[in-house]
Amino acid sequence: MNLPWYKYYLALGDFIIILVSFFESRLILILWGKIVSYQTHTNVFGVSYAFLITSLIFSVVLILLFQNFNLYKLHIFLSKSLQISSIIRSLFYLIGLLIVFSFFFKYSYIVDSRSLVGLIFLTALTNFFVFRIGLLRILFIKFSNIKPLIRKTVIIGAGQSGKMMAAKLTYEEIHGLKLAGFIDDDYPEGDPIISGLCNLGGTNELEMIKKKYDIDEVIIAIDNISYLNLLDLIYKCKKYNYNVKLNSRLFDIIPQKFETETYLDIPVVDLTTRLNNQVYLPFKRIFDFLATFIGVTLLIPFFLIIAILIKLSSKGPVLYKQTRIGKNGNPFLFYKFRSMKMNHGEDEERKENMIKFMKSNSSNGSAKVVNEKRVTWIGRFIRKTSIDELPQLINVLKGEMSLVGPRPCLPYEYENYDEWQKRRLQVTPGCTGVWQVVGRSNVTFNDSVVLDLYYINNMSPWFDLQLLFKTIPVMIYGKGGK
Repeated sequence: MNLPWYKYYLALGDFIIILVSFFESRLILILWGKIVSYQTHTNVFGVSYAFLITSLIFSVVLILLFQNFNLYKLHIFLSKSLQISSIIRSLFYLIGLLIVFSFFFKYSYIVDSRSLVGLIFLTALTNFFVFRIGLLRILFIKFSNIKPLIRKTVIIGAGQSGKMMAAKLTYEEIHGLKLAGFIDDDYPEGDPIISGLCNLGGTNELEMIKKKYDIDEVIIAIDNISYLNLLDLIYKCKKYNYNVKLNSRLFDIIPQKFETETYLDIPVVDLTTRLNNQVYLPFKRIFDFLATFIGVTLLIPFFLIIAILIKLSSKGPVLYKQTRIGKNGNPFLFYKFRSMKMNHGEDEERKENMIKFMKSNSSNGSAKVVNEKRVTWIGRFIRKTSIDELPQLINVLKGEMSLVGPRPCLPYEYENYDEWQKRRLQVTPGCTGVWQVVGRSNVTFNDSVVLDLYYINNMSPWFDLQLLFKTIPVMIYGKGGK
């Protein structure tokens, strides 16, 4: 994974702290006489295998919870108050998961004593306060100006936005970040820009600049640029293994919907590739197949009930089949529960409205263009709750779709895409995605594409699980569904 070094150190420190907290809590209870110190049969130095394995598993779980609550973002790590609140929330979730886990796997056998759970919370909170907030934070601030903690950074764009970013970074230090200069095609190499910082070269010299000045990170802050040129620039930066941070009005939807890094209150979107897709995508496919197979098996009775209600609501088949465009522009047959009355021939009004919505780049309160007159009584419910989307699990089993990813589009939509918008189909389309969870029906078309591109740049098992879990309440409450 391509992450700043301090995040690896923090994660390792967190793992050690929570693991020590488990054993520290157990030792305290032994000294109090609450549990026996030695268990026969399966043990390692007097500690049961069950306790050892549980401690290791939940130490990893806590790191994932810390990631979810943004505890590895620098501005959170450097803030005492934000850290404390996020650590407390993470530990509450950890203890809740531990209780549920212990209930299903013989609670007393795994954790030896019910009082151990509460003690783990208290010892972990104390240890994190002393070591993470106290010691590690102070050490990071003290040694953040040396390798490997320091990040040499350049700003791409010497316009107003780039100069404003440079001025703040120069006069208000960010620990671990050293600004080396600018990259701008409109200035000759060596030209002074602001605060003693010069232009290091143009964007066609990204590879040379990285090697010559040992640059780790770029902040793209260009005032006037098209989506296509911006995406090409991001691709070039990633090609030469830069960590990529973006401050652009074109991506404003991301800080609105996600907790992003902030550099002195300026939001920056992290677009650094985290995982090798050659390794991750096969894993993603295996997970999709196994999870979908189990899900379809459990949902068969529910599918039968929905099928009967659809048949009672209006004439026509239970499943609605439609050609959609998938990965790399390839068409496939897409399945949904039928939610509308049959209409022979293309719905020209819907088509015209959708194209108008795409070109206008206005949300108008809805990103779904629907002819309400054709929706059946059961259709309103299954559309509101996204139950109509469940037959797409068949597409997942066939490998045409994934559980998480950008939504597949209709052929006429694809034909009206701008070139940059077609990049949302670089990966296998999904049953749910970022737009369904955080955007739903209240974003512009361009914003929905940007959200999909953000997902593609940040694909990971943890991100997929987050989106899957967040889809459930969206379905239950019908937020934004039509």
